[in-house]
Amino acid sequence: MGFFERYLSVWVGLCIIAGVGLGYAVPGLFESIAALEYAHVNLVVAVLIWLMIYPMMVQIDFGSIKDVGKKPKGLVLTLVVNWLIKPFTMALLGWLFFKGIFADWVDPQTATEYIAGMILLGVAPCTAMVFVWSHLTKGDANYTLVQVSINDLIMVIAFAPLTAMLLGVTDITVPWDTLLLSVALYVVLPLVAGYITRRSLEKKKATTSGQNAGTDTGAIDALVNKFKPFSVIGLLLTIVILFGLQAETILSQPQDIVLIAIPLLIQTYGIFAIAYFAAKRLKLPHNIAAPACMIGTSNFFELAVAVAISLFGLHSGAALATVVGVLVEVPVMLSLVWFANRTRHWFDGAN
Repeated sequence: MGFFERYLSVWVGLCIIAGVGLGYAVPGLFESIAALEYAHVNLVVAVLIWLMIYPMMVQIDFGSIKDVGKKPKGLVLTLVVNWLIKPFTMALLGWLFFKGIFADWVDPQTATEYIAGMILLGVAPCTAMVFVWSHLTKGDANYTLVQVSINDLIMVIAFAPLTAMLLGVTDITVPWDTLLLSVALYVVLPLVAGYITRRSLEKKKATTSGQNAGTDTGAIDALVNKFKPFSVIGLLLTIVILFGLQAETILSQPQDIVLIAIPLLIQTYGIFAIAYFAAKRLKLPHNIAAPACMIGTSNFFELAVAVAISLFGLHSGAALATVVGVLVEVPVMLSLVWFANRTRHWFDGAN
């Protein structure tokens, strides 16, 4: 483990502070960055996430993807957590805190909007950053791709009706431009780039060895190692930008940020605990268990933010709740990556 990876939590903390500080000191810079978006997807952040995802896509063995179906337990775990547990626990926690515990601190209308924003986060499983969390936990790249792809297909069908049911709103319009653009940017394009890179390495091996094209794992590992510093830099810059973009909100509404963050933290750690315990009982290997739990825990925040703004408005409590979800997710998911790596031995000998 390199110097940067070993002290990643320190760099993350410093980047959070730097992001808020820069966002307050030079708001114009972040306003310019914020303007570079399409369909609620910030293109600068998209490039940085793409930089993190690409090395993992290179490692995908496309010939082995067909074998993923022979190990269905990891897929079942992800689907059950994402669609049968997570949306409902998020709704329950939102109601418990903002209609009960925090009722005296937040007016009823704002409380309802906060709950709505939390529900939108719970109904939108992550597409992009899952590849990063999987990579950091040494997850099975082939399996992770299939897990994300199946969730995306289900999301196309289930997002609107499930959101309508939990919000009690019937006129849910799925922002297809956000959904499709995110899938294209975070799955399709890096997947195609990874495939082209892998094929070129295989052809290069065949040319130099005079044998049939095959996977040159040494060349792939070398390429991934070369990209590792850029991936770390991409992650840290993403944190700076996310917190810089929301610096004004963080500094102007610190109490509301904390109130929203508390149930979101309980939800995130709670869902991960449920999924990780289930993975252990199912005897999943760690390289499948860890990504499965990360997919079930993290959120597709671009989609949640877009729907919150569409339904409730840019300055609504629902939009603020989804933004807090963005701020909480990265540092919390990194702590779960650390935990998953520290407990790898729990899954030794799994079938």
